[in-house]
Amino acid sequence: MTIEAVEILPSDWREQVRTLAAEKDAVILAHNYQVPEIQDIADHVGDSLALSRVAAKAKQSTIIFCGVHFMAETAKILAYDKRVLIPDANAGCSLADTITAAQLRAWKAEHPGAVVVSYVNTTAAVKAETDICCTSSNAVDVVASIPADREVLFCPDQFLGAHVQRITGRDNMHIWMGECHVHAGINGAELKAMVQAEPEAELFVHPECGCATSAMYLAGTGVVPAERTKILSTGAMVEAARNTTASKVLVATETGMIYQLEKANPRVEFLAVNRAAVCKYMKMITPGKLLRSLKLGVDEVNVPKETADAARLSVERMIALGQPSPTGE
Repeated sequence: MTIEAVEILPSDWREQVRTLAAEKDAVILAHNYQVPEIQDIADHVGDSLALSRVAAKAKQSTIIFCGVHFMAETAKILAYDKRVLIPDANAGCSLADTITAAQLRAWKAEHPGAVVVSYVNTTAAVKAETDICCTSSNAVDVVASIPADREVLFCPDQFLGAHVQRITGRDNMHIWMGECHVHAGINGAELKAMVQAEPEAELFVHPECGCATSAMYLAGTGVVPAERTKILSTGAMVEAARNTTASKVLVATETGMIYQLEKANPRVEFLAVNRAAVCKYMKMITPGKLLRSLKLGVDEVNVPKETADAARLSVERMIALGQPSPTGE
């Protein structure tokens, strides 16, 4: 079912969006998991932190963030002087919801002196309690930068945490048992079956997928050829898609990613490992809600200044380690 089938939209809605964006001095940002109509109308499409960095440098006074709420919060943190809107304030994140600031404070109290590393898929309040943030593309580098004798508290994604711990070999790293409900549903059994059915295909796996552990194990044992198995952030998937010489690629992440991969390389057939891996929160942002947001100036995202200032430090510490490109979840 298409977006147009469930929303009554004027035939010129795209023209209205562009006109209103110009009138309101707004830039439209869209995450890779958004519906195609939103990706096509946006000024910039990418992953969460990369888009927030675009927001921080944007000349426009208003940012329309077509993604989930923590992403819009991160944009506000990095571009505090700008007005940030999200077309649907109810577009949350099951992963970000797995840990609260109070829970993190309690965890820190159990491990005094530990360094807190939080994935960017967290709320502003959690980032404010964090020492340094990370993305899926630089999490290994972030953890490796911490002195070996310091305990590490890694949150909230258990699969990304397990991936980092495997690569770094760190035995003093504690991992919060959170997960993205969509990525967790992509499991090793499905992955193995797909690889066996498509033995010549490359495999793109997002590190927070439940199947990431299986992918690394299968690659190591030769069941999945290591040279054709790539553990990638969503942004890095786009770059890999442009450069691949494979005729077919299996993709283990939210299915909205397929649209950007197909645009990056139309000659390749991209197949979702799990076609049911659809984030209902990402799909809450629709053309009608985007049009409403531009017309009415809703829904505005606000972060208390004290929280934003503390959260900004954890993001800036990550950025200081280097410029991961592309970055994000």
